[in-house]
Amino acid sequence: MDLGLAGKVVIVAASSKGMGKATAMGFAAEGARVTMLARTEAELAKSAEEIRAATGAEVLAIPADVTKAEDIRRVVQAAVARWGPINVLVNNAGGPPPGVFADMDDARWQAAFELNLLSSVRLIREVLPHMRRAGGGAIINIQSVSVKTPIDSLILSNSIRPGVIGLAKSLSLELGKDRIRVNNVLPGLIMTDRQRQMMGVWAQRLGKSFEETKRLREAEVPLGCIGEPEDVANLILFLASERARYITGATIQVDGGVVRSLM
Repeated sequence: MDLGLAGKVVIVAASSKGMGKATAMGFAAEGARVTMLARTEAELAKSAEEIRAATGAEVLAIPADVTKAEDIRRVVQAAVARWGPINVLVNNAGGPPPGVFADMDDARWQAAFELNLLSSVRLIREVLPHMRRAGGGAIINIQSVSVKTPIDSLILSNSIRPGVIGLAKSLSLELGKDRIRVNNVLPGLIMTDRQRQMMGVWAQRLGKSFEETKRLREAEVPLGCIGEPEDVANLILFLASERARYITGATIQVDGGVVRSLM
């Protein structure tokens, strides 16, 4: 299926690894012009070169911290200066630290707010004028199934991430007239570095091996396996394309069936 993404100008946040990297790779393979950003310069440069080598696509890699407004502004300005108006924005950021309510002081709440909500607000604010100039666009927010099913010991994620869903739904109503679509993607159990790290912690707590713990987690998934970053990227590419031109304000999980809710 031709998604019609060739030549589109795309920004993918937190794209040096995991779901962000898989998403950047997917857009590049479709012929899009991709701007990648992440905090770690060496890791970002390595990932960008891998994508260029694999796809032959134009890739701009800019070290940036999504919690810093000046970094976000600089990334968007650089992408526009090189390629013109932004067509697609993929909001993404690492998850806040795990823990229960009693573990979290004001500083941790503020940091989670800036990382997982305010970063999306700032990125959207910067790209909107350019999407309007382009006559439309697509904004996709990578969040978590925790917005539908709170996850034990993830109080920050459970509390902050639903704010992005409210933001996206509100913006889908405001921006429809501008032909700008806003949707959310909710990964479930996806084998990222963070997932491996958390699984290692669970294995230690349970007194089991990593592989035993992995099998236990897989047993929780109706499809019987843990997803890969590419599974999330595939949905993001579809939502960014004209094939999804009548989809906005939607929140869709990629979880192998883990979420039991009807909506």
